[in-house]
Amino acid sequence: MPQAKWYADGLAFECRACGNCCGGFPGYVWVTDKDVAAMAAAIQTSAGEFEDRYVIRVRGRMTLAEAEDWDCVMLGPDGRCRVYEARPVQCRTFPFWSSNLASPAAWAAAARECPGMNAGRRYSLEEIESRLLRDGDDQD
Repeated sequence: MPQAKWYADGLAFECRACGNCCGGFPGYVWVTDKDVAAMAAAIQTSAGEFEDRYVIRVRGRMTLAEAEDWDCVMLGPDGRCRVYEARPVQCRTFPFWSSNLASPAAWAAAARECPGMNAGRRYSLEEIESRLLRDGDDQD
């Protein structure tokens, strides 16, 4: 019999739009052509212009660039995402990433930086697994 997931009873999360997950540390936000097109439309520019301005290539993949302070280039001066409604899959699935779901300790560590974790709506195991399965989709 498979072992039950530690989060089988669900987890609470509600984005507080604090921007903590969007900056202050280096990392990659992998994007697809579809993501680039959606984000470009959100800021009313062409996909080509968006890619030239905000996307870099790392190991043959596209990722959003970072500002000098490691913030995502889409993080506005008000601390909010400039393309929130069109944000990439990687951002849409946060905090339900395999790294955060690895253990209760990993979830707790991430929650220390994110005021929306353990607050708000409770996601069922099925919803979490659905989002987890989407994590990384279309990123090749």
